[in-house]
Amino acid sequence: MNYELLNSRRVAVLLSGGVDSSVVVHELCTHGITPDCFYIKIGPEEQEEWDCTSEEDLEMATMVARRYNLSLEVIDCHKEYWEQVTRYTMEKVKAGFTPNPDVMCNRLIKFGAFHEKRGHEYDYIATGHYAQTEIDEQGRKWLVTSPDPVKDQTDFLAQIYDWQLRKAIFPIGHYHKNEVREIAERENLVNAKRKDSQGICFLGKINYNEYLRRYLGEKPGLVIDIETGKKIGMHKGLWFHTIGQRHGLGFGGGPWFAVKKNIKKNILLVSHGYDPKSAYKQTFKVHDMHWLTCEMLADGATQPLDITFKIRHTADHMRAVMQSDGDGVFTIHSEKPIHGVAPGQFCVIYDAQHHRCYGSAEITI
Repeated sequence: MNYELLNSRRVAVLLSGGVDSSVVVHELCTHGITPDCFYIKIGPEEQEEWDCTSEEDLEMATMVARRYNLSLEVIDCHKEYWEQVTRYTMEKVKAGFTPNPDVMCNRLIKFGAFHEKRGHEYDYIATGHYAQTEIDEQGRKWLVTSPDPVKDQTDFLAQIYDWQLRKAIFPIGHYHKNEVREIAERENLVNAKRKDSQGICFLGKINYNEYLRRYLGEKPGLVIDIETGKKIGMHKGLWFHTIGQRHGLGFGGGPWFAVKKNIKKNILLVSHGYDPKSAYKQTFKVHDMHWLTCEMLADGATQPLDITFKIRHTADHMRAVMQSDGDGVFTIHSEKPIHGVAPGQFCVIYDAQHHRCYGSAEITI
């Protein structure tokens, strides 16, 4: 990171109350940068009903800002979150897809609604993501992976716009998680030992299925064994299940694996046994390809592109060839079969070395 460049620029830090963004503040201040801190409020409507951790988050963020004599402003993006991200999530799951709200939160809220409210006043917006950037010989800015493969968060950033990437900086992206913890403990930061948040960014301790039930209710339907065609039970709504799901199905005689959804008939198709072949795919299609920095494979191109990819937040990535089918559709030919490929998931595309993140597209099957 070029801290000399930042010395003459205005920098905003999105301070969440967690250890990662707190160490971002420490890193900037250590290098002579005096950022303004912002806490984005996106919690649910009824605090008492949803057991949210936002009050504790804000308290932690306030203490960290005070420690470094920095200002902290609360930016209310509640309305934007529930109008944009929640609507996107509910429309997708209702249609039988598997969306990722955190991906859209980065594009629409952290680098979107915040930018409209205050971020436009700053040259750079710093976050605690485990990701890096680099500038090539042509002056183009690329999103690149973190050295910590377990914590790497480039997949969560693969839908942000190019102008958002140009303003984004990730001061802890070159660290491993254990190094960030060590810095926090060495500096006696108040949240040094605080556990990482899990699940959707605003839900805190709330179960994702409760989130879905609140907005979509229940819609019971048949559960069918895909191999035998026999009924094995009833589901409470297809949106409570994801393709490749192995746990929490609640049917006897298992293990069972969710392998397909029949949206029109409201049927969940499952397979018996451990890792059935029907749960794997080696070739699948994507559409609405979002290129981060520049188009790496033109629509209608005849030559394929060697890539690596991932379809979920994991340390594992797969080698593949990406081919254009025309009309905005691409086919991913994976080197190996991959488990749990589901429509609506984001397939995140990287270069062959799994270094630069090219962008992401939605899986269509």
